Amino acid sequence: MTTQNPAALPLAFSPEVAKARAEGAALVALESTIITHGMPFPQNVETARRVEAEIRAHGAVPATIAVMGGRIHIGLTDAELDSLGQAQGVMKLSRADLAACLAQGKVGATTVAATMICAHLAGITVFATGGIGGVHRGAEESFDISADLLELAATPVTVVAAGAKAILDLPKTLEVLETHGVPVIAYGQAEFPAFWSRSSGLKAPLRMDGAAEIAAALRLRRTLGLPGGQLVANPIPQEAEIPRETIGPVIETALAEAAAQGVAAKAVTPFLLQRIFELTDGRSLAANIALVLNNARLGAAIARADRA
Repeated sequence: MTTQNPAALPLAFSPEVAKARAEGAALVALESTIITHGMPFPQNVETARRVEAEIRAHGAVPATIAVMGGRIHIGLTDAELDSLGQAQGVMKLSRADLAACLAQGKVGATTVAATMICAHLAGITVFATGGIGGVHRGAEESFDISADLLELAATPVTVVAAGAKAILDLPKTLEVLETHGVPVIAYGQAEFPAFWSRSSGLKAPLRMDGAAEIAAALRLRRTLGLPGGQLVANPIPQEAEIPRETIGPVIETALAEAAAQGVAAKAVTPFLLQRIFELTDGRSLAANIALVLNNARLGAAIARADRA
């Protein structure tokens, strides 16, 4: 739990989340860029509701996080979720622009980094997402490294993801996480998963096979006073994965197109994900939804174990 007084913070809790907090129930944070920047309406809202329902079905309460009307909303009502899903010009928020969005009264969707910050302010210790950002390919020249990695080193939230997005430089991503002392825990296998694929060819630094074990490590980090969170790399279900040998050439094609068109900065990831969707005839999006649901289930189990 954050040492700050939540009453003094610009937080707005949904009725469901407020009730869960009062009762000491397990909470799982969810980001909102998947709603505003991940897919079109109404599929975005339908998917968000499916993820929330999955968390409820596994004994926890979902808290989708977004910025609206100068407040950080911890949990969204049905009306707020619908509104966000149709909003135009939504800011994509990370650590750098979270406060500015609040100050200007704009609508903002939280990335992994911003969701971690907001979850911590609200006293939520577990966050389920799709994949984290990381070191972009060619970063030795562009210096393009996601703020998600430094946030994992700074903010004490356990993030459940299907690894880092496979469009990234995964070996360098793991190196940066190691340098900053972030525990990278593969769930149920020794290999670091690669988002759409269960295999990356890279050994994970740590392996754990149960939610209780992960929650115990979370609690011990608090006890030891260690800063930062944990990355739990949860492989996509086998029936939903796109094998590495299939998705690899598609990613290379999309990367080449991005380079040829001069796509850069925050525009890179949305461009690549859209092209990969097109090149796989929608298969990448179906896999993305399956892995987010899988991460929601594990996130709920960890959050419950942390409350036990």
